[in-house]
Amino acid sequence: MSEQTRFLLSENDIPKTWYNINADSPVAPAPVLHPGTLEPVTPDFLSVLFPMELILQEISTERYIDIPEPVREVYRLWRPTPLIRALRLERALGTPAHIYYKYEGASPSGSHKSNTAVAQAFYNKAAGTRALTTETGAGQWGSALSMACQFLGLDLEVYMVKVSYDQKPYRRFLMETFGAQVFASPTQRTQSGRSILAADPNSPGSLGIAISEAVEVAAASGGAKKYSLGSVLNHVLLHQTVIGEESLKQMDLANEYPDVVIGCVGGGSNFSGIAFPFLRENLRNGQRTRLVAVEPAATPSLTRGLYAFDYGDTARMAPVVKMHTLGHDFIPPSIHAGGLRYHGMAPTLSALVDAGLVEAVAVRQLETFEAARLFAHTEGLVPAPESAHAIRTAIDEALQAKALGEKRVILFNLSGHGNFDLAAYNAFNSGALENDDLSEEDIANIPARLPQVNLSIPA
Repeated sequence: MSEQTRFLLSENDIPKTWYNINADSPVAPAPVLHPGTLEPVTPDFLSVLFPMELILQEISTERYIDIPEPVREVYRLWRPTPLIRALRLERALGTPAHIYYKYEGASPSGSHKSNTAVAQAFYNKAAGTRALTTETGAGQWGSALSMACQFLGLDLEVYMVKVSYDQKPYRRFLMETFGAQVFASPTQRTQSGRSILAADPNSPGSLGIAISEAVEVAAASGGAKKYSLGSVLNHVLLHQTVIGEESLKQMDLANEYPDVVIGCVGGGSNFSGIAFPFLRENLRNGQRTRLVAVEPAATPSLTRGLYAFDYGDTARMAPVVKMHTLGHDFIPPSIHAGGLRYHGMAPTLSALVDAGLVEAVAVRQLETFEAARLFAHTEGLVPAPESAHAIRTAIDEALQAKALGEKRVILFNLSGHGNFDLAAYNAFNSGALENDDLSEEDIANIPARLPQVNLSIPA
């Protein structure tokens, strides 16, 4: 009898709650600071950008937060997502390791981002919001929020990082099909965009710049528009934990438990989504699963950045948070993993890495695409360049298990498909893709770019 490869749950198994790591984390959260005064913010300040329900989730220490039934109803379009054992990849590697992946590309928008997009659109609609603004890199987040806003009857403006706007036109077409307006950032539509273009008319943009533009438009709207973020903040990370909660049930179906859980990281949402429920099991129930966050060598905030207070955006309009950062004005190389081109990392995840509860590694672009191609050749799925970072590390773990002659159970989050990323694969296949690494000068200049924070309360 052949071995089982797909482990499926029923719609009744869609989680009824999101998991909040702040309830169990041994690391106290650092304060969030006002970008102007560098003093701790109040809910009133955040309410300019977010509805109160999301602000309350941001600061909550409740272990579980109920998922509204209208959100679960939309989740039924794609959840539960499948857990798949990559048997053909295992055989190609000749490894004794068992490799599993959670396939979030099964969502209508093609990635895990829909898990929080629907939730954020729901809470905004309930609060009376009529329009949202946001940023997007590779376009997965913009696609997901465009779909969610169409479902909930909200207008949407998307500021898409210019290099990704040019590299990934089909993502833009998808967003526009869902009804969103999409602009190549930096634009002439905002003061922050005009300032960037005045200094560098050929700026490729960055997520930090696009965030500045989206925040500026929302803040200047007099309450007519709110801002929505696809990663970094705690409420975004907790919405993604449906991934890990389902994975726990599916690993039970497989009669195995992971020795290592892997996810790519740009801001931290898809890694946290799969890893935080397993971290809970480590902290509360004595499990010893290794949790590995994988970032690009071109934007290595966790592995080479500083753990310090920094602005969340380039124009210094977003709140200041304590995170691993490369500096808010850092412009990353134009790698094809557009969703990972952010200067910082989620504060919650940054604290866990700093405390040694989560490992971080960085991988280079060519080696990442080599892993993606092998995965496509064996498993038949073309992964998003972002997700390919997790595949690269999963393969490395499997090869290490082979070298040691040990069984190892590996679980990674395949956070999205690469059907709109074929230009990147064409560049790789033709030999035109290069490795982009961070310069030593960039690393040396990080401290000079950070705000000078002097807190009278523990940081």
